[in-house]
Amino acid sequence: MEKIALQLYSVYEECGKDFPGVLAKVAKMGYDGVEFAGYYNTSATELRKMIDDLGIKAAGTHIGIETLLGDELKKTVEYNQVIGNKFLIVPGLPEERIASKAAWLDTAKLFNEIAGKLKSENIYIGYHSHAGDFKPLEGEWPWDTFYGNLSQDVVMQLDMGNAMSGGVSSQGLVDILKKYPGRARSVHMKEFSATNEKAIVGEGDVNWKEIIATCHAQGVTEWYVIEQESHAYPPMECVERCLQNLKKFV
Repeated sequence: MEKIALQLYSVYEECGKDFPGVLAKVAKMGYDGVEFAGYYNTSATELRKMIDDLGIKAAGTHIGIETLLGDELKKTVEYNQVIGNKFLIVPGLPEERIASKAAWLDTAKLFNEIAGKLKSENIYIGYHSHAGDFKPLEGEWPWDTFYGNLSQDVVMQLDMGNAMSGGVSSQGLVDILKKYPGRARSVHMKEFSATNEKAIVGEGDVNWKEIIATCHAQGVTEWYVIEQESHAYPPMECVERCLQNLKKFV
């Protein structure tokens, strides 16, 4: 059964003021886990105790590609093994790694190499989509250039709102999931609305019922990760409303 997590970037200002307090509030809302966007100077052992005490899990972490290169990879793996996280998701890439089709192909090779190193640790590298990934580059979506050349071990973290911002339709999201089966181990549940830039999950143009049915049918999705970057209400209220709305579909 898929579980629901919160990408903590949604409430990053609150995390900066009181990280343990935010974790406690998110757990109380009913989230099953959290996806990190920084650790706020918290050691791995301290963080593991915090989430264990609250009864939530580490659903993933958004970290820069530089943390997965050279000697940094070992440190990253060790930290995430302690907190019980197996999804290392790169939320964006430097311009030089995505500037051309050739650059995307080179980046795919790098991700495959890292995935190979992580396999024995039962940890996955992944990539989180942005609007630009669906703007044609040299005759093809960068997303297809990238995932068309990645091993099955690289997680495809499709962000629904970002993809639709890039011009993908709601049906197109389903088509992407079906085109790359077995890769959506973690998916980002961000809303998109053509008429309301502050729409929260369940109140926009994404067909959540079909997205969830598609993920469920493929049988590999472990986490639905809510991310809310616009705020019609205070951020903590926004993410609680998102959770309640998403639960209607899961």
